[in-house]
Amino acid sequence: MDTQGRDEIDPADQWVIDPATGTYRLRQEAAQDRPRTAGLPKQGPPKQGPPQQGLPRQTGRVPAAPAGPATRPAPAAVPQPRRRTLPGAAGAAQGQAGRRCAGQGPSRPSRRRKALLWTAGSMGLVLVAVGVCGYLVYEHFNGNLTTVDVGDAGSKDVFGHGPLNLLVIGTDSRQGLGGKYGDDDNLGHADTTILFHVSADRSNATAMSIPRDIVTSIPDCPTRQKDGTVTTIPGIPAGLTTPKFNESLGVGGRDPGCTMRAVTALTGIRVDHFMMVDFEAVKELSTAVGGVDVCLARPLVDPKSHLDLSAGPHRIEGEQALEFVRTRHALRNQSDLDRIKLQQRFLGAMIRKIKSSGTLTNPRKLFSLADTATKALTVDSAIGSVAKLTSLAKGLSKVDAKHITFTTLPVVDNPHEKVHATVVVDQARAQRLFTMIKDDVPFGGVKKRPKSDALLLGPKAAPADVRVRVFNGSGILGAARGTVAWLRGTQGVGSPANGGNAPAPAARTTLVYAPAQADQARTLASMLGLPGSALKPSPASEGAAAAADMALTLGADFTRAGVPVPDPDAAPDDLDRTDADNSSCVS
Repeated sequence: MDTQGRDEIDPADQWVIDPATGTYRLRQEAAQDRPRTAGLPKQGPPKQGPPQQGLPRQTGRVPAAPAGPATRPAPAAVPQPRRRTLPGAAGAAQGQAGRRCAGQGPSRPSRRRKALLWTAGSMGLVLVAVGVCGYLVYEHFNGNLTTVDVGDAGSKDVFGHGPLNLLVIGTDSRQGLGGKYGDDDNLGHADTTILFHVSADRSNATAMSIPRDIVTSIPDCPTRQKDGTVTTIPGIPAGLTTPKFNESLGVGGRDPGCTMRAVTALTGIRVDHFMMVDFEAVKELSTAVGGVDVCLARPLVDPKSHLDLSAGPHRIEGEQALEFVRTRHALRNQSDLDRIKLQQRFLGAMIRKIKSSGTLTNPRKLFSLADTATKALTVDSAIGSVAKLTSLAKGLSKVDAKHITFTTLPVVDNPHEKVHATVVVDQARAQRLFTMIKDDVPFGGVKKRPKSDALLLGPKAAPADVRVRVFNGSGILGAARGTVAWLRGTQGVGSPANGGNAPAPAARTTLVYAPAQADQARTLASMLGLPGSALKPSPASEGAAAAADMALTLGADFTRAGVPVPDPDAAPDDLDRTDADNSSCVS
């Protein structure tokens, strides 16, 4: 319609009554195409005569002209459309549309508009205006987003109902910061990386931070170039002190898809999508939510990050928020691992602020936050639109803050360094964490998985009657041979057999047995310290005799014979963890 692109004109004033038909039509058509007829009423109130008692009811017919000679008076002038003052300075059409959608910029009062808004023509115009407003805002947000095609590193499924693994990457790019936080030419590496696992039922989430200084392998990475071609950046095998995990981004042209592949190689967990932000985004997002509330048990002062906060509660935003998440020297051990804990507390506080401050129900706040977030985000192309991100956000918003658990991938100091500048994965503890995430087991126990401990209850066979064949899927050289020797020599098991290597590596230790061997399985589980979930009754072996061998496969959770295998349905007690609803003071 001709009112589109004329935002300064009140839409209601584009419609006038056609005296010839009694209906409404566009002003341009009324002014240019229709001849005036005799008997047109004058504009405005009459100069003489009694006051009007009300407007005549519109019937679709023109009132009859008074009797007398058919004189042709001069056409009544069509009033020019009123113009309304736009809120603020004139800007881009998208920005104006966003402000009007957020409820800003009231228009001038109009006597005629009160009547016209109740007509079909005017209501249609209002609906078109709202539709165009929404479209412009939608296009505005879409234009904010930066996307990366990561190929088969991620998933194309955004709307599925299974578990979701979202990789959040914070880069350490200093570009545009004037060298305040380091080299201004630094293009950015994977400085802060969190694998955000959301359960299939969207009742809980686990956010696992990955330390940037882990020595790990970096796999080959196909990356799409600007001209559309795909170039494979060669990977780097893990050495004694290099490469570090943060080199999976930026070095050699590696994109976020390379970091996704590195996480999968490191953890065995498939990553579905990624979101990436930089230092500037921390400043902007913390400001958009109205500041983030943190509490300190002691002062935090760091001349290098310029942070200077006293003990007690603080609301931080902008530059101060960035100083807070970047500080390391103000912390007790001045380590990156301590900084990770501080960042987790900051993110938890931001989650609480968004959920509790009415941000998601206030149009103005929501527009500001959405505008800031979409400008700050770089995402994979599978979720690279406002519609897809909205669908993703709806699922994430269902998780209560008290059921979001932050933890850190377990690491130990690199034994190959005298000055510990890097760390390596603590495999024993890490594998339990990886298994919980892959099996979608909640940390907070929102929905307890059915325990199979009942399998451990009942009669047990004598050790000499236990028959078992041991397979090594643990990755530990000689684990099956050593377990067989331990069972025979110290436990008195009759004739354990070495089955050699398992067909494939196993994440968990399992004991498969026939129903007739349940008493033997309970005896062996007691010796090895197996949880009930490790026992796997095999219906296919229902006819097997008690004299047949059970199959014990040692998994990555196995360390050595005699050391209990941890229950994968229970969170490790020695993991650093905090919940997003933890508002206690940072010590």
